[in-house]
Amino acid sequence: MIGGLQKTSGYLLAGASALGILAIGGTAAKASDTAALEAQMRAMQEQMRELQRQVNQAKSDAAAAKGSHGSDLDLKVKWKGAPELSSSDGKFKFKVRGRIMVDYDGINQDRSITGEHDVSAVELRRARLGVEGTVFYDWKYKFEVDFAGDSAEIKDAYVAYANWAPWEKSEIRFGNQYVYNSLEELTSSRFITFMERAAFTEAFFLDRQIGAGIVAGNDHWSFQTGYYGAPAGEQETYFDDTTAFSARGTVAPINNDTTVVHLGASYRHRDAGTLKDTAAAELFRYRAHGADLHLADRFVATPRVGDSDDMFVLEGAFVWKSFSVQGEYAQLETEIPTTIASVNPTYNGWYIDASWFITGEMRNYEADEGVFGRTKVKNPVYGGSGGWGAWQIAGRYDTIDLSDGAAAINASTAPNAVTCTDCGEQKTWLIGVNWWLTDYTALKLQVSQSEIDGGANNGATIEGVGLRAQVDW
Repeated sequence: MIGGLQKTSGYLLAGASALGILAIGGTAAKASDTAALEAQMRAMQEQMRELQRQVNQAKSDAAAAKGSHGSDLDLKVKWKGAPELSSSDGKFKFKVRGRIMVDYDGINQDRSITGEHDVSAVELRRARLGVEGTVFYDWKYKFEVDFAGDSAEIKDAYVAYANWAPWEKSEIRFGNQYVYNSLEELTSSRFITFMERAAFTEAFFLDRQIGAGIVAGNDHWSFQTGYYGAPAGEQETYFDDTTAFSARGTVAPINNDTTVVHLGASYRHRDAGTLKDTAAAELFRYRAHGADLHLADRFVATPRVGDSDDMFVLEGAFVWKSFSVQGEYAQLETEIPTTIASVNPTYNGWYIDASWFITGEMRNYEADEGVFGRTKVKNPVYGGSGGWGAWQIAGRYDTIDLSDGAAAINASTAPNAVTCTDCGEQKTWLIGVNWWLTDYTALKLQVSQSEIDGGANNGATIEGVGLRAQVDW
C-alpha cells in the first residue's frame, strides 16, 4: 500500500512539473494570464501537501497494525519436561505437569508367621496430571489429580499470593497442601532416593490437608507453617473436621556448588474429627507397610486409639559433591481416651541413608523450601546422545516403633477397650540402584528386608525386591 502511494506521489509531482513548464510558456506568450496561473500553482501545491499527508498516515497505520499483531503473539515457550508458556513480561505463566510411576513388587511375607500370602504384582503407583501457573505476577496456582488405583484423588490444589517479601520464596497458600513436616515427606516423590519414603512418614500420617499455610525462605533458610482441616478426600466426612497445626524451620549454613549442610526441625499437633455417620470421634491409628514397599501388608499397626497427638521431627543432611547422607528422627505422643485405656503411648521412628552418584552428579538442594529437587544429569540418554545417564547407589536403615503402651492397652478393662494385636517394632534395611536416564526419567531397583519385633507378627522377616520406571513433566 505504502509503495503504491509513493509511486502515485511521484507521478503527481512529475505531472505538476510538466504543467508548470507549460504554464510558464503560456505566461511568456500571454502575460495577462499570470494571476490565473499562480492560482493554479497554489492549488496544485496544496494537493501535493494533502497527498504527502495521506502517505504519512498510511505509514503510521501500517506500523500500528504490525505492533498490534505483535502484542497478540507476545508468548515465550520454555521446555521443562513439558512446554511452559509465559508472557514476555512474566505477568502470566502456564504449564501442564504430571508424573507416571510404574512399579513391580516381589515380596516374601513369611506366611508361616504372618499368615499373609507372598506378593508378586505390578501397580501404577502414581499417575498424576495437573497444571500450575502465575496470574498477574503475584498470584500462583497449582492443581494436580492422581488417577492411580483406578480412582481420582486430589493432590496439590491451592492458590497462593507470592512475592510479598524480598526473599527467594514468600507465599501464602490456601487449599489442599502438605502439612509442613519432615525433609523426606516434603521432598517430591519424583526426587526421593528410594521407591518409598521412610516408614514414620506413613505411620504418623504426613500428607496433605485443606488449610492455609505460609512458605518463606532464602539461600540459607526456610520456614513453613499452616493450620488445616480435613484432607480433600474426607471433606464431607466430619461434623467437626480433623484439624492440624504445623511449623517447620530449616537452615543451611553451608550451601554452595560442592557442599550442603542442612538442619531442620518441625512440630505438629492434631485433633481427631467427629464423624457425621456416627457422631463419634474418628480416632487416629498408626501403621506402616513391610519392607518399605507399597504392595506389602502392614505388620506393625495400632488400632484407632488417638484422640489427639503431638509430633516432633529433627532432620539433617550433608552433601559433598556426589556423596550424600540424610537422616531424621520423629517422636509422636498420642493421647488415648480413658474410655479405651489409661495410657498415652510415645511412638518413634527414624532412618539414616547414604547415596553416591558414581557418574559425578550432585543432589540438588533447594534452600528456600528446605528440600531436595531435580538432579541435573550430566550425560543424558536419548537417541544418538551417546550418554550413559546418572548412576546412583544407595543404602538406608529405617525403623518404626509402635510398641509403647501395648501391654497397658491390651490389659485395659475400660468400656471401649481394644486389643493392640500388631503393636510392635519394624526394622528395615534397603539397598538400591537408580539409573537417571535424563533429568525427567529414571529406573529404580531396590532390595529390602524388614524384621518384626513384638505383636502377633513377632519374629517375622519380610523380604522384598522393587522395580520402578518413572517419568515426569
